[in-house]
Amino acid sequence: MKVSEHRTLPRRDLSLTALGLGSAPMGGLYAPTSYAEAQATTETAWAQGIRYFDTAPYYGYTRSERRLGVLLSDRERDSYVISTKAGRLMVPDDGVSDEENGWVHPLPFRPTYDYTYDAILKSFEDSQQRLGITKIDILYIHDIGRYTHGDNHEHYWRQLTTGGGFRALLELRGSGRVTAIGLGVNEAEVVHDAMQEADLDVVMLAGRYTLLEQMSLPLMEKCVRAGTGIVIAGPFNSGILAGNNKFNYEDAPPDVVQRVQALKDVCDRFDVPLPAAALHFPMAHPAVVSCVTGARNAEQLKTNVEWFESGIPAEFWTELRKFGLVNEAAPLPGEGE
Repeated sequence: MKVSEHRTLPRRDLSLTALGLGSAPMGGLYAPTSYAEAQATTETAWAQGIRYFDTAPYYGYTRSERRLGVLLSDRERDSYVISTKAGRLMVPDDGVSDEENGWVHPLPFRPTYDYTYDAILKSFEDSQQRLGITKIDILYIHDIGRYTHGDNHEHYWRQLTTGGGFRALLELRGSGRVTAIGLGVNEAEVVHDAMQEADLDVVMLAGRYTLLEQMSLPLMEKCVRAGTGIVIAGPFNSGILAGNNKFNYEDAPPDVVQRVQALKDVCDRFDVPLPAAALHFPMAHPAVVSCVTGARNAEQLKTNVEWFESGIPAEFWTELRKFGLVNEAAPLPGEGE
């Protein structure tokens, strides 16, 4: 599969490249990233055929949106797809420290959760300013759910429902200022709930449908039936499938480490890089329209592209299924071709 292959959202006239560039690293996630590195990464993405770029106000406390807006400013607006997110207002605050929530040297804007009607519209307008564009292709509601909010979930859920957050999304789409709307989350249950409240075009699902974890298969099937596209984010499950020991942004527990080792053992027998398998696997599901990965520099992105476009024998996938390392119901790359 080529990164430049396009897949279209089932219910919207919007096509995404199979591989997208996530811009959390250019916001300084876990380590500082210079403007020169961000520029080289974006130019490399373009040269490789990537035309889908994802960002969020939260990434670097607005740094990512600002950088990406400048880096794409010389491109024809209809030549790429961009998505950003809403759900946090970025409030000026000189008290922001040099490292917060994993962001290194974030800009002096404090993220404040607000999913109400007025806040979603303000967040959208602020993103327009930072990105330097009037139309945003996809607007996701960012990080709603119990995993993020714990005991405060019901409060924020009411902001989205009775407080008008979903209504704001629908109005933005209806007016043409946004082409597609959805959620950008790392939990499946809240997507089920949101699909009862709003007509979602697309869901960015981080870490919940990967080579390591397929518990969200029922949601994936529901999205196929509803015509809701899935963008896969976090295909390496915070990095453990790409060589580090992080899972869900924390040190991986022993059972996860053991399962990853079992996957790697099969990869080694077939001479398949584990990260390549991690990128190939979710793309086989019919709900998936794109896979988004971050890259800190151009070389890292080139490696991701090589993994994505590498060939993997069909026998490898059947071996994983044989040993119970992937869900029996999960579609495998190459099946039915």
